[in-house]
Formats: sequence, structure tokens, C-alpha cells
Amino acid sequence: MSTMKTGEFENMNNQAVVLYDGACPVCSREIAHYRRRKGSERINWVDIRTDAKSLEQLQISPQDALAVFHVRDHDGHWHTGTSAFIYLWSQIRPYQFLATIVTRLRLTPLLDWGYDKFLKWRAWHECRNGNVCRKQG
Repeated sequence: MSTMKTGEFENMNNQAVVLYDGACPVCSREIAHYRRRKGSERINWVDIRTDAKSLEQLQISPQDALAVFHVRDHDGHWHTGTSAFIYLWSQIRPYQFLATIVTRLRLTPLLDWGYDKFLKWRAWHECRNGNVCRKQG
């Protein structure tokens, strides 16, 4: 498993980068699950709550990073939200099959709807727990 250290981006232009919220229990469990799967060793995992320098190097604000899931692919292109999950799945076994099914059956709009509901619940949950509230789409 690769965890990115501050200042490593210059040497990782051809590796995927996943930005995740380590303070979100649901997010952390899901990322921990992915990191145990074959293929995850080719991905750099950045906890956006603890690695501000990496966000700065990637030119992404903490607010933008927290607002929606971000994945940078091996070619340096960014994917967000459902698109980010589909790209991540395409890199990790056994989720490659899921990425193919979702894409071929054109289920992305359904996943977008579900992810939007999760983001709204997450924002509400953070506000309820006394964290800084942020408006979601």
C-alpha cells in the first residue's frame, strides 16, 4: 500500500492519487477496504485532513477536496464524485468488473443520485456533530 508523503508528487506523474477524508468514519472504512485489495499498491492515498501540503502541491483547496471525492488517474486527469469511484474501481480487483458493469449498463446517473444523497447526509451529520458546516450541492 502506498501512502503519499509530502513532496512526492514530482515523481508520481504516472500514478493514480486518491484524496479521502480520514475524519469521515464511512469514508475511512471504505478506503481501508479498497487499500487491502489487489491493485491498490499502485495508488497513492492522501488523507486530506492531515496532508495540507499535498493538497497545495496538487492545487486543490481543502474545501474542494472535502466537498466531493477526487481521484487523479495515471494520465493526470481528475475525476470527481461517481466518476472518481468508477475510475478507482477500474484499478482494483475485484472491482474492475463492477466498473465495467456500471459503465456498460449506463448506471452512472443512478450512482450520481445516490452519491448526492450521501453528500447531503454527510454535511447534515457534520453540522449535527458540531463540525464546520458546509453547503452541499
